Amino acid sequence: MQALLMNIRTVYFFLLFFLMIIAPPEASAQGPGTPSGPNPSAPANRSTHYNTVGWFNYFGTIKLSSKWGLHTEYQFRRNDLINSWQQGLLRVGINYQASPNLLLRAGYAWIETYAYGEIPINGLGRDFTEHRLFQMAQLSHQEGLISISHRFMLEQRFVGRYSSAAVTKEDEFPLMHRARYMLRLQAPLKGRTIKDKTPYAAAYNEVMIGFGKNVAANIFDQNRIGLLLGYRFNKTFRIEAGYFNQTLQFGRLINGRNIFQSNSGLIVNTNFNF
Repeated sequence: MQALLMNIRTVYFFLLFFLMIIAPPEASAQGPGTPSGPNPSAPANRSTHYNTVGWFNYFGTIKLSSKWGLHTEYQFRRNDLINSWQQGLLRVGINYQASPNLLLRAGYAWIETYAYGEIPINGLGRDFTEHRLFQMAQLSHQEGLISISHRFMLEQRFVGRYSSAAVTKEDEFPLMHRARYMLRLQAPLKGRTIKDKTPYAAAYNEVMIGFGKNVAANIFDQNRIGLLLGYRFNKTFRIEAGYFNQTLQFGRLINGRNIFQSNSGLIVNTNFNF
């Protein structure tokens, strides 16, 4: 337990140091869309828009050896619960089980973001593509009935944008960096451990922070909360579903105001281990 806490503190302070060194005192470029003015911090300069979303996700792990594995993932993210697109995300990676409590992963993600909601994320009201590299460290431990995991991620994001309204396809892909931390707790609803034919409850919170010269108004990028009920059928398959909320800040201002989305709704995760 002491060694695990030391590992958590090491990764945590590394991320803080990394952000302090690389993040500039003020952002100099804008997110996808139109230029913005100064970045006010007063609550009166904040506007929040609400959407109902449905996230339907597949996660698959293919074991290659005792330490190595392949991660596969597709997230089918819908607006108006299921009626229209919000986002599509495909992610693949290589897993390395460094120890029973430490999983490392590196890989690539392709993301397509659509013009959903009252105010689209892109200033021209268009879809845009993102290519992303990522590195992940996940620490896990058990405290009584509760399984606890800490997921740390660094992402290098090449986010597509349009240089002008005249172009019909993204012609710029500025590099943006993001750090993520997720805390997840889960516990069995029957017995003392989550094993085959066991229902369970889970809760998580994830915060994402943007940094680097191309990050604009959204140094705080987003926060995600999930409250889930799950069922493990066997060691190969489990499913979980429940309430989900995503609070997201735009990378641009509109009429001098910070724009936020509060996206709430249903999330369904299917997990396969081959």
